[in-house]
Parts: sequence; C-alpha cells; structure tokens
Amino acid sequence: MPQRIHEVTAFLAEVLAPRAPLTVIVDGGDHGAAASFAARLAEAFPPSARAWTVDAVLGLSGPAGGRFDSALNVLEPAADRVIVYLRSGPRGRPLGSGEGERRAQVVIDHHDPQWPVIRHVHPRLADPERWYLTESRAFFGARAAGWDAKFGDDLPAYAMAVETAAPRPGDLAIDVGCGTGRALPALAAAVGPAGRVIGLDVTPAMLQAVRDAGRGDRADLVIGDARRLPFPDAVAGLVFAAGLVQHLPDPGAGLAELARVTRPGGKLMIFHPSGRAALAARHGRTLRPDEPLNRENLEPLMAKAGWRLSRYDDPEDYFLVLAERLL
Repeated sequence: MPQRIHEVTAFLAEVLAPRAPLTVIVDGGDHGAAASFAARLAEAFPPSARAWTVDAVLGLSGPAGGRFDSALNVLEPAADRVIVYLRSGPRGRPLGSGEGERRAQVVIDHHDPQWPVIRHVHPRLADPERWYLTESRAFFGARAAGWDAKFGDDLPAYAMAVETAAPRPGDLAIDVGCGTGRALPALAAAVGPAGRVIGLDVTPAMLQAVRDAGRGDRADLVIGDARRLPFPDAVAGLVFAAGLVQHLPDPGAGLAELARVTRPGGKLMIFHPSGRAALAARHGRTLRPDEPLNRENLEPLMAKAGWRLSRYDDPEDYFLVLAERLL
C-alpha cells in the first residue's frame, strides 16, 4: 500500500474507530474508486467497525451485496454513521451540485488515487489541529513544482487585483497563502522601495517555487500558518489573500486573524483569478448557498471580524473582495 494512502486511512481509522460500532460510507468518485478506498480503509479499522461503500449512482454496496441495500436509510449522517466523500472525477465533467460533499463529515481530494489528501473533517470527529497543516502541505507540496506551468497565465489578473487594492507607498503588504508568489512583484512595485512585502505560506515547497521563479527578490518569505500569523497587531497596510479564506477550517476565525495584523483603515483583498461559478465547474460541481464566499455569508463574517466590505466582484474571469479594517 502506498505510504500516503496508509497515512490517510490510518488517521481516519484512529479518529473513527473509537466510535464503533460504526458504519462508514465511502461516497463519490466512481464505484471502483469508492470500493477500493473503502477496502483500504476497512483494513485500517479494528474488527469492531464496519466499512461499507456507496456510489453516488449505483447505490450502496454492503455485506448483503445488494445494489440498493438500505441506501436510503444510511445516506444521512447519524451518531453511528460517517460519510467519507471522495472529491474526484474526470476534469471537465460535472459531478453534480456537491450535495454528496455537503453531507459528508470527511472530504478527501481523490483526483490522484495514489495521493489522497484530507480536505475537511467535521470538528466533532477531529480538531483541525490534528490534520489541517499536515494535509495542506501534502496537497500543495505535491503540486508546487508544476503550479506555474498550470496557472502561470494568471499573472495579469494578480496585477489587476493589486492595482485595485491600491496599497500605499511605504506600506507593509502581507500576501497570506502566497503560493508561488504571483502577487509579490506587483505588491513590491506598489509599495515602492520604502515599503515592505512579506510572502507567507504554510508549504515550504511553495516558497521554494517563489525563489525558483525569481519572485522573492523584493519580498521576505516566511513559513507560517494563516490561522496564527507570526506578526504583531496592526502592522499591515494591506493583507492580500488569494484562494485562502474558503479553505480555512474556520473562515470567520481566519478573517479575525487577518484583521488582527492589519492597522485601522488598512485593507484586505480576497482574490481568485477565476469567478466562483467557473471555479466550481472546474471542480465538477455547482455553487451552494452555504459556501463562505457567498456575499450573504461573507459580509456578516467580515463585519464580526472587524472588516467593512466595500467591493464584491464575481464575474466569470475573477473573484475579488475588498474590505477596510474598522477603527
């Protein structure tokens, strides 16, 4: 068994086995992927826990072997039931509305079956401290070297976002979750020689990609967790966050931490170089009302964290939110 698969299934068994007797349902992907992952997960469980497999189209496959074996009775979460959703599928083919993922207590990126990565665990099963950093590094570390080859044409969009944010000359600008540093050159040009730019990312391989691309010359690069920024209070004139907030285990707490390091009157730019609907379609789903970046959800989260939302753009080719730190 490949080491990464063993790491993921061993962790899930450690988290779930104490709740036995338990029914674990593996959903998503195709029937073969669900059955294969469920079999490996079952190997990690003690005999007291039962592992079942479920496919979104074919229905439940369990010990009785029936195609419709109690499927309607087990699809909703319950105290003795956990749904593990495999986020996968051929690129470009929508998998549906994301309802299966919404129901799941565990979500796994399974686009590469040899490199599964946990992307969500319900807090009642495991505190994010047990999995978030390890799995984030596993996800982005495996992709860092090829990231720019895949998304390098987004640089003009990042420059546009920085221009919209309009950091002041002499400002400190912090790019939180900087990835390969696509915003760093534009941020450095905007704050000028009297300013300072910091690129922070939790994944060392991403910061190495910044250096390899030559984007770290005017920026200080810091390994750090966006949930606990290693900076004093009220120091930044601009916090730039691309593709970050919606992936944090607690977006509201994340927004509060971004506010902590921003001076009153400073700005927050939340950005992605494609619109939310286009991004969802790329991942084979449609938008859901409960997503944290929906304006109806985001605006009150921001207000509670100390931000005033001033601009919200979500066309097909970019997503952009600009907010000001309240006094």
